[in-house]
Amino acid sequence: MLLVLAIGAGLWGLGSLVGASRKARWTLIIGLYILVVLIQIALPQGNALRELTGGTAAFWLILGGAIVVGMSYSMGLGALRKRVQGDVTPERPKSDVMGEVELERYARHIVLREIGGAGQMRLRRARVLVVGAGGLGAPALQYLAATGVGTIGVIDDDTVENANLQRQVIHRDDTIGMPKVFSAEAAMRALNPYVTVLPYHRRLDAGIAADLMGEYDLVLDGSDSFETRQLVNAVAVAQGKPLISGALSQWEGQISVFDPAVEGPCYACVFPVEPEAGLAPSCAEAGVLGPLPGVIGAMMAVEAVKLIAGAGAPLRGQMLIYDALWGETRKIAVKRRADCAVCGAGGG
Repeated sequence: MLLVLAIGAGLWGLGSLVGASRKARWTLIIGLYILVVLIQIALPQGNALRELTGGTAAFWLILGGAIVVGMSYSMGLGALRKRVQGDVTPERPKSDVMGEVELERYARHIVLREIGGAGQMRLRRARVLVVGAGGLGAPALQYLAATGVGTIGVIDDDTVENANLQRQVIHRDDTIGMPKVFSAEAAMRALNPYVTVLPYHRRLDAGIAADLMGEYDLVLDGSDSFETRQLVNAVAVAQGKPLISGALSQWEGQISVFDPAVEGPCYACVFPVEPEAGLAPSCAEAGVLGPLPGVIGAMMAVEAVKLIAGAGAPLRGQMLIYDALWGETRKIAVKRRADCAVCGAGGG
């Protein structure tokens, strides 16, 4: 028995010494194991070789079974953890050089004077987190992927429902019942295989917000919870990250860029307290026009591109309001509050 273990250790060490891959070394170990089991089964009791390798097949079968069970459990647990929580560390693009296919794909960006090749490379290296894969997140995610943002994270604890499909265009009828982040991931990968998508199937809470948002350059908030919006804003302010926030109600949508580290207010400056019950009903309660999230979500993606590429004038210190019913768009100035509990003196 000890001889077999010593031979196995020797094979592993020799394989490592000559530069063999882990897969090749494991193949040798498995081959040795199968040989020992065959010796125990094929040779008669009392045979010298059989005695030298343990004398009984039972030990080796139990050992092999235990190893298989342990490895299966470990692999299953790892896969489940990755699927539920996502990978906390975004992957980087494999190369800093775009190939012909990518150059052709982004050609309409590259010829834009305000983006160009340098801007497209900034998009390729960028890491953007989208909070919510619903009405606003759906179009924002689609356009961020199509645009070539290198790493896109999406966090949401919800699953696709039939009632979502009237407006959440990244999901499909055959993904009903699937977690929204995985439905969105599949659509984004199908749209653009050159981007890295990191899905987090869980609710964003105070326990993970700082660590998760710390891995990204920019955050888009399309959540439907005031508590989540305040949490995202507080962490974005603490980390000095720009926050693109959108909201919807019936026929009207609004969008702003909150970036007090550079200019203007934070979200809490404009919305310091939660609206009274009934003043800001949910889409389920008040209804929402199907194409409206597409308009505002696409605008959120536009603001993300502008911030990353350094193009134009982002909506810092301004809120754009779109009234779809009357076809009107207006912008209002929003100002920083000195006594803001998050970014002002009130936070100290």
